[in-house]
Amino acid sequence: MYIERNQSGDFILESSELAERFGLSSDEFRQHLRRGSVMSMVERGEAEDAGTCRLSVRLGNRMWRAILDDQGRVASEEMTILRSRGRP
Repeated sequence: MYIERNQSGDFILESSELAERFGLSSDEFRQHLRRGSVMSMVERGEAEDAGTCRLSVRLGNRMWRAILDDQGRVASEEMTILRSRGRP
């Protein structure tokens, strides 16, 4: 996966590549984006992980995560199925 950064430092990911990770067509993924059901987060590495970033994209109970090295390349990625929280 190719990940860019814009002039303000924000990460730019191809929606078609993310759609593929989630097992969706590009159109289905864009519909989720428009509805606001896709959430993302960036965490920057500290101490021995300084210079790296972890990108997380969540859709429903699925989360895709990528670790970027200090050059901005994808060092690893994974898809996780999140467990639902039980009721108290």
